[in-house]
Amino acid sequence: MTSLLTPLALSLPDTIPFVGPEAIERRTGRPIRARLGANESSFGPSQRVIEAMQAAAGTVWKYGDPEVHDLRHALAAHLRVPADNVVVGEGIDGLHGLIARLVIRPGDVAVTSLGAYPTFTYHVTGFGGRTVAVPYRADKEDLAALADAARREHARVVYVSNPDNPMGSWWNASEVADFIDAVPEETLIVLDEAYCETAPATALPAIDISRENLIRTRTFSKAYGLAGQRVGYGIGEAGFIRAFDKVRNHFGVTRLSQVAALAALADQDWLRHVVDQVAAGREIIAGIAAENGLKALPSATNFVTIECGRDGVYALRVLRELEARDVFVRKPMAPGLDRCIRVSVGKPYELDILAEDLPRALRAAAQ
Repeated sequence: MTSLLTPLALSLPDTIPFVGPEAIERRTGRPIRARLGANESSFGPSQRVIEAMQAAAGTVWKYGDPEVHDLRHALAAHLRVPADNVVVGEGIDGLHGLIARLVIRPGDVAVTSLGAYPTFTYHVTGFGGRTVAVPYRADKEDLAALADAARREHARVVYVSNPDNPMGSWWNASEVADFIDAVPEETLIVLDEAYCETAPATALPAIDISRENLIRTRTFSKAYGLAGQRVGYGIGEAGFIRAFDKVRNHFGVTRLSQVAALAALADQDWLRHVVDQVAAGREIIAGIAAENGLKALPSATNFVTIECGRDGVYALRVLRELEARDVFVRKPMAPGLDRCIRVSVGKPYELDILAEDLPRALRAAAQ
């Protein structure tokens, strides 16, 4: 069968970028007690979303609207931009795959940060591109170095997330705007704003739909509590947005997903409630870290990155010891960042489990 594959496909590793908690449960035969690794919203969607999905459940025999008309127009009104400047896809990951397909030719360069969210690199490689990775500086993506690399490498695309995953750090809007201006016009800027709802307003530049080399990607997977529905959207210049119709899966955003996202967008009171819960949860996680002699890094996301006080080998042991206690967290793997673990904000009972089991995991990891 492998003879049917292209040389590029044959050259790619067999990989799943993320080990899910379900895989851990299958391996151990035990349920996860505290699901604190995937940056989902354990607070879930609002009751209005659940009711809308229940009401629409009997219509799932129909394909979703291939134009995603109602959701695109609702997002456009929410963002105060024309609908022609909005594209909806199967989560940010799905949109990043389409972006790579649109702009990456074999051998083209994509610039990213060493240790940044890996899926964009995964898609670039899948279309024959290569990545140039810039190290983090002081636990933040190095905007100046990213812009320099984009110029030096004549990059087709440069990827940056603000706020950042996996460190939770962020840049202010003026600093992001300076970065955008510093990137050559022939390089597409992918600005991943998956955590924009939990970020301070000062982190988000004003939306500019006139710039041809900028697309901003956002999602319903985090604060809106719809990770399992796979709904993301991009905001950009109309000509570039129109190009998605050439390559996207037109039935990829399901009918139920469109219903759920519309209801979620309409319930901004629930969004504000969740954002408040996330902020409180970050403080609790930081307190748990401090109680154990660890340092929590400042975060503008729905997770907190915690320095474990030693090297990456030790931090990995801490993660494994938490996993052995059925507490699911993740960690950065890049050199310099790998000293940390990353803990998502969960429900109060999950954070209670973390508070109980983290000191045990630390003691076991130190042996």
